[in-house]
Amino acid sequence: MTDLPEKTERKLGLVIDLDTCVGCHACVIACKGWNTENYGAPLADADAYGTDPVGAFLNRIHTFEVQPDPREDGSLPPAQMFHLPKSCLHCDDAPCVTVCPTGASYKRVEDGIVLVNETDCIGCGLCAWACPYGAREMDPAEKVMKKCTLCVDRIYNDNLPEADRQPACVRTCPAGARHFGDLADPDSAVSRLVEARGGMDLMPEQGTKPVNKYLPPRPRDAEIDVLAPYLAPVDEHPKGFLGWLDRALGKL
Repeated sequence: MTDLPEKTERKLGLVIDLDTCVGCHACVIACKGWNTENYGAPLADADAYGTDPVGAFLNRIHTFEVQPDPREDGSLPPAQMFHLPKSCLHCDDAPCVTVCPTGASYKRVEDGIVLVNETDCIGCGLCAWACPYGAREMDPAEKVMKKCTLCVDRIYNDNLPEADRQPACVRTCPAGARHFGDLADPDSAVSRLVEARGGMDLMPEQGTKPVNKYLPPRPRDAEIDVLAPYLAPVDEHPKGFLGWLDRALGKL
């Protein structure tokens, strides 16, 4: 079995805003692309457009529809749909690490990232069984366990522009729903965001102490009509060509 470090120097992780995630799967595709083309042991990706596709993904999006609590008058507000991106949460008390019989799974002291030494992995699947989040995946081609690395080969790569030294999923998110940083630093941007928005652990009852945090969806105001700006007339008395056209059509 593998021991966890008593303390890590940093806690690099993700903060995911469930209020702004639109479920577009751009993060999933960027993760797959980067880790298939540039990873040390690339993800399997065979016959992607054929009749028998075989591959592995490290990041997935789950979509849920929830019913908010009733209002004070007893009426129900509209149901809300939200998207839950999920990958490895790089837990402080990671059961996937402690259950590993070969030491292939480990947590780094310098930044808290949980990784797999694939040369030592025997493909027993114990770490996948121990992970309560389903964040590990057996590579069907290489028969070793793969997982999110927080793009460790990007974030420390001095050959990349500074703006690109972040996980591929964060760099590509069009809605700005994914944030990356050091959650051990209370003054970091991600820590301040968690404090301001009440960031939450995923399934805290499991006791894994995940580093990644989720920002809850904001309540929706049922009185707002999202189509109102498009339904209201722009000008009650149009002038010029549009005014002439309006008057001409009004006579028909």
